Amino acid sequence: MHKKFLTNLGLILFLNLLIKPFYVLGIEKAIQNQVGTANYGIYFAIMNFSFLLTIILDFGITNFNNKNIAQNSHLLTKHFSSLFTLKLMLAVLYIIIVIVAGFSIGYDSRLMKLLLIQGFNMFLLFFINYLRSNIAGLQLFKTDGIVSVLDRSIMIIIGVILLRSGILYPENSNGNGIMYFVYAQTFAYSVAAITAFLIIVKKTHSFRLKWNFPFSLMILKKSLPFAILTLLMSFYNRIDSVMIERILPKGVGDVQSGIYAQGFRILDATNMIAFLVAGVLLPVFSRMLKQRESVEPIVKLISRLLLTPAIVIGVGCLFYKDNLIGYLYPCGKNEDPLIYAVHIKESAQIFSFLMLSFVAASTTYIFGTLLTANGNMKQLNFMAATGMILNIIFNYLLIGKYEALGSAIISMCTQFLTAIIQLTIAQRIFKFKVNYRLIGAFIIFTLGVAIINYYSQTLHFNLLSKNNWLINFSIMCSACGIWAFVTGMISIKAIFRFVKF
Repeated sequence: MHKKFLTNLGLILFLNLLIKPFYVLGIEKAIQNQVGTANYGIYFAIMNFSFLLTIILDFGITNFNNKNIAQNSHLLTKHFSSLFTLKLMLAVLYIIIVIVAGFSIGYDSRLMKLLLIQGFNMFLLFFINYLRSNIAGLQLFKTDGIVSVLDRSIMIIIGVILLRSGILYPENSNGNGIMYFVYAQTFAYSVAAITAFLIIVKKTHSFRLKWNFPFSLMILKKSLPFAILTLLMSFYNRIDSVMIERILPKGVGDVQSGIYAQGFRILDATNMIAFLVAGVLLPVFSRMLKQRESVEPIVKLISRLLLTPAIVIGVGCLFYKDNLIGYLYPCGKNEDPLIYAVHIKESAQIFSFLMLSFVAASTTYIFGTLLTANGNMKQLNFMAATGMILNIIFNYLLIGKYEALGSAIISMCTQFLTAIIQLTIAQRIFKFKVNYRLIGAFIIFTLGVAIINYYSQTLHFNLLSKNNWLINFSIMCSACGIWAFVTGMISIKAIFRFVKF
């Protein structure tokens, strides 16, 4: 079981590390550079606004289904047709509410068009996730890994075509370049959704649309705790850019949202990996708990494997924030160099706070997934409600004065608070022994990573390249990798011993 888990997890991580970071940091970043910070900022705010309402679209069915199919794989054939119909009904309701909500907060006709298409894209994205929950629930992790990168692979191809054509530049598209990007997403998501659907139909051996009201009502009741958790976590993870764009004056809010998106994009890319691990962990934890197997060994292993690189990434981005942001977002041909210098400095500060929160987010993906698999939804919903309330209140208080930077600081604080709450709840429920040796190893490792980062920046090389910092950064990463083995945070021997267990 553990060997299969590690093998398939490795495959999924390999595929996603190959495709998704290249898309996010290559294609998507280049698209923002071409369409402009303000135009992308509007898209980013609307995308996150449509994400806030996805409770209606999903209603917790995906997480519930992942856990349920993992424990009772025979239910796939029995329930898929009815759940498929229910998902379509929820999609119609979601689109209607998105339109009403858009009008209620003052979006004009241009923004409403973008919101409508983005709402449809959200339906496709969450539909793919639902279909993947069936694939993962059946433990078909290799197939799930391929499906998980299909949409991004298509977007890379289309993105290259759009970027090379130059059609995204405002002067070539009358400011509508961002719409071509959104239409490309629609096509990519559609292909991925159809592919995943055909895979599931092949496994169920029979499919027909049917509406079963008692069954749908029963599923909605069982999914309600998952739906509440999805709503609360969506708000404290995604409301930042919406509040930035709405609270700040016109012409400031869209730019600040775009600046926030620059830092958030890299966090999103790193979060993808942790999210994928959680997607694999949920059915594994669910099955292990049903069979009354101890989850403590796999929790310790995943904590080391996931938090070790998370600490290196978070601390590394803090020390190299100016270099990384300046390298990823060079001054565009239509940008004023002085304005660009101000914006890139803001973006670097925001980026450093957001990337530190990746350590907390990785902790959440481990212990939040464990609690979800165990059915501790009341505790998780309390945690998420606390995070949402604090996030909204302090965003409202700080955005007006500190703009996007204030939102980034609050996001980091919220992530760490909720991570600590989840870790504490898991420790009490599963009666994990407090491993002071492991805690000490994490502290020593983190201090060592900070020292390595500090001294790596002091290295000087007699090279003409303006990107000499990349050598320092590479040395830092290599030294941190060695430090991880020295401190025992990562041990090949321990992994092999666990596989044999």
